[in-house]
Amino acid sequence: MTKDVNEMISIEKARDLVVSKVETIGVEKVSLLDVVGRVSAEDLTSDMDVAPFPHSAMDGFALRASQLEDAAEDSPVKLKVIDEIAAGDVFSGKIADDECVRIMTGAELPDECDSVVKYEIVDVIEGDGKPISIVGFTSPCALGSNVRVAGEEAREGEVIVSAGDVISRAGVGYLASCGVLEVPTYIRPKVAIIPTGSELVPPSEKPGPGHIRESNGYAIAACVNACGAEAKMLPTVKDTYEDLASALKGAVLDYDFVITTGGAANGDFDFIKKVVEDLGEVYMTQVNMRPGKAQTFGKVNGVPVFGLPGNPAAAYCGFEMLIRPALRKMQGYAAFEHPHITAKLSVDFKKKDTRRILLRSTLDVTDEGYVVTPAKNQSSGLFGVIQRSNCMAVMPEGAYIKNAGDEVECVLLDIPEEVVL
Repeated sequence: MTKDVNEMISIEKARDLVVSKVETIGVEKVSLLDVVGRVSAEDLTSDMDVAPFPHSAMDGFALRASQLEDAAEDSPVKLKVIDEIAAGDVFSGKIADDECVRIMTGAELPDECDSVVKYEIVDVIEGDGKPISIVGFTSPCALGSNVRVAGEEAREGEVIVSAGDVISRAGVGYLASCGVLEVPTYIRPKVAIIPTGSELVPPSEKPGPGHIRESNGYAIAACVNACGAEAKMLPTVKDTYEDLASALKGAVLDYDFVITTGGAANGDFDFIKKVVEDLGEVYMTQVNMRPGKAQTFGKVNGVPVFGLPGNPAAAYCGFEMLIRPALRKMQGYAAFEHPHITAKLSVDFKKKDTRRILLRSTLDVTDEGYVVTPAKNQSSGLFGVIQRSNCMAVMPEGAYIKNAGDEVECVLLDIPEEVVL
């Protein structure tokens, strides 16, 4: 481990470092219903024109716009309804100048027609508006009215989804209409979660003296799954060098990314830095952020290994700011950062730390714009505060005082990275 590795680096430099050390791990084909939210690894093309024929955009009467050139309130054009075309039917007959056809939404437009007039503005003069009726038109219609042209959505061979695009729910319907039933997408990384701590017991147990329930691993596993990767909780490891080294050696054989929780600082029982250094290479150990200064990142057998702190908020912030971007890159996403906005502080805040502080906070929309309220208790040992927060208010490096009404940057935690605000 070099001296440079022990230097405290900025959040941006740390994020860029972690992201630079990971790559996608392959491509797999996924069925349409399972691909929502994932990234297309290839350009996808339509196998035909969509729609394959011109069709009616609404229920009405199909005709030629030229038939209604002289239509007026005091001298309506009267046409005979000679047929009715339902969706899925095809009309192949002739339509005289004094005729029209009743047509349903989605039905193919007859070759001799170029426009559709909706039911609501047509007068029924004789009959019920169905075949053999006489209907009246009191105004002209524009050529192509209420007609969806062939190939309006896509042309045969046209790229409909580009490599790198994220497939949305509507995109599934789009792809289905273009005959794409499977999407090549990047394989989701398998992520091992190794909680460390001799004091930890499973959540199913009530802890005895000196022990606490293991919760960090569960939270980080949830974070992994939420960003699209696949988390696997491995057994909790005792605070010994040998136990951690053994667990890490096994994990890098079966997983694409390994995350440990706890033991990232410089205490007598903090071993992640030493283990990664001995088994592989360490790239960083400290980040200029609070909570979460102690963040260890390196590789063992070519597999990224990240050692998060043991305090819940420190581990959570480390994941969201540093690990999540890397896991997104491994899945082909181009956007790595949570969206940021500016909001007004609702309370005064005095900063005493030279590190950048990430305040767990609640963002609200008021008549005056965005207002952010930091949680009163900013202890790094609390999960409940994060549960009740929807953003992190950022206090830049340097000691200063912020007054209520001052604007601060906020990192939004519940909005996808692709969203542009």
